[in-house]
Amino acid sequence: MRCVIQKVTSSSVLVNGNIVGEIGLGLNVLVGFTDTDTLDDISYMVRKIVNLRVFEDENDVMNKSVKDVGGQILAISQFTLYGDTRKGNRPSYIKALAGDKAKPMYDKFCELLNEEIPTHKGIFGADMKVSIANDGPTTIIIDTANK
Repeated sequence: MRCVIQKVTSSSVLVNGNIVGEIGLGLNVLVGFTDTDTLDDISYMVRKIVNLRVFEDENDVMNKSVKDVGGQILAISQFTLYGDTRKGNRPSYIKALAGDKAKPMYDKFCELLNEEIPTHKGIFGADMKVSIANDGPTTIIIDTANK
C-alpha cells in the first residue's frame, strides 16, 4: 500500500464537473494498493496518516497532526502510484491491485480514516479532476513495504 500525503489549505475532487469531495485545512491523500496488502497494512497506514506531524505549532515547527489542528482528509484512489517505469517510457501498472479487489480496500481505508478524522473521498475508478492547494509545500510518501 502506498500513499502520497500532502498538507493542504484546501483540496477538492470533481467528477463530471461536479464536486464530489472537498476539504479546507487538512491532508490530501492519494492511495494505491498492490496484491500483498492486508487489513494490517490499512490499519498501519491510517495510524501513520492521522498522527503524522506536519502542521506547525506555535513555534512554527511541524509538530502537530491533522487531528491536533482539527483538519480533514480527502482520500483519492490512484492505481498509478504503482506505475513502474524501469523499462521504456510507458509505465506498467502490473503491480497495481485490480479494481475489483482494490475498491473494498479503498472503502475500508476511508472508513477507518473517517473513524479518526472527517474524511471525504473521490469516486473509485472515475475520471477525477483533483485540485490540491499544497501548503509548504509539504509532501510525504509512505509505503507499507517499508514499515
